[in-house]
Amino acid sequence: MSYEGFTRSLLSTIKNFNLFRDKSSFKGIGKLDLPCSVIWGTSDETVPFEGHKEMQKDVENLFIQNDKLLGPPNLVIYNPSARVRGGIAEVDPVETQKAINITCFGAFLCAQQAATRMLKRGSGSIFFTGASAGVKGYPKSSVFAMGKFGLRGLAQALARELHPQNIHIGHFVIDGGIHADHRPERKDPGDDSMLDPDAIAETYLQFHRQDRSSWAWEIELRPWVETF
Repeated sequence: MSYEGFTRSLLSTIKNFNLFRDKSSFKGIGKLDLPCSVIWGTSDETVPFEGHKEMQKDVENLFIQNDKLLGPPNLVIYNPSARVRGGIAEVDPVETQKAINITCFGAFLCAQQAATRMLKRGSGSIFFTGASAGVKGYPKSSVFAMGKFGLRGLAQALARELHPQNIHIGHFVIDGGIHADHRPERKDPGDDSMLDPDAIAETYLQFHRQDRSSWAWEIELRPWVETF
């Protein structure tokens, strides 16, 4: 399985900072020698997040397999999201439910499985990739707003619940386009006006390494020219 953009940057950062024993390729999260689960999007064959009825079972099985291969994770990152664009009178309710399942409900399921294991050990980090849509709703983007507002609320509640249990919660507000060479519309014009995926990944690592005497639960990331 090949990765591009932010996915590649995050996994490469984990590898480069020796968070797992050296591997030359990334063929699937479950095959890495690392107690770290990166829950990605619908194209990630490791986790079939399509909003179907078996989602809860899929997540449970993912963590069970992770337990067998690697043991309880030290870090879990939940990144999936889905959009359904359109005005409130025209969006498809079925597609809306599927999108919310992917963006928000899946995060709850993964957090529940991760927290259960981390509470037994007494440590760990659970991170969620958010968006500016989680702090302000945009016209004709109500479905994405619902999912991301819910995700942020989940992260905030978990931070208040789990920080005193030595489990670090992080919510990352990604505000702006992410540079991606494999997508023509996401080419970096060379003026740092798009988010550098390597810089985002580095921030995740810094968050994971924060001293617990000064934990943060949320950070906003945007290019220097982005309005907010």
